[in-house]
Amino acid sequence: MTDHEQLVHLLAERSAKRGTFTLSSGRQSSLYIDARLTTMTPEGQQLIGRLGLQAIRDASWDADAVGGLTLGADPIAYAICHSSASSPAPLRAFTVRKEPKGHGTGKQIEGPLRGGDRVVIVEDVITTGGSAARALDAVKGAGAVPLGILALVDRQEGGREHLESLGLRVVSLTTAEELVPHIV
Repeated sequence: MTDHEQLVHLLAERSAKRGTFTLSSGRQSSLYIDARLTTMTPEGQQLIGRLGLQAIRDASWDADAVGGLTLGADPIAYAICHSSASSPAPLRAFTVRKEPKGHGTGKQIEGPLRGGDRVVIVEDVITTGGSAARALDAVKGAGAVPLGILALVDRQEGGREHLESLGLRVVSLTTAEELVPHIV
């Protein structure tokens, strides 16, 4: 079984559920994907790290860092960062808070992101693209240069198109269409 096939299997088995759900976007759906049930496991971390790093390289994104809106993007960014450690071009990871801190330095971005860094925004599940767009605004505000968006799962409900309309390429490791036949 390839890494991609293993990832589809893990997501379908652990993260995808059928039923009636209200998504964070407010939309109703018969499919719910809690990617954290996969992204926060040892097997998920290894697969996502390898596949995510390869997708970034295949897209020719010469990135310095990866990250996105907490909490969904965090384990994905960390897995890619870890997988890149022994590569010729290791990637740093960062986290974008939903709101700037109300104390201390008031930062919205945590981690070693620097102005001028070339970054890939990561997202666990793209539905409308709203979370990735918020992360995109934050990194631009911090002086970083977004190269593209990497999603673990594209629900194929218009989010990709919305994000691409902002001028960035979107790459996804899997799609809802790939997961559905394998949901247990």
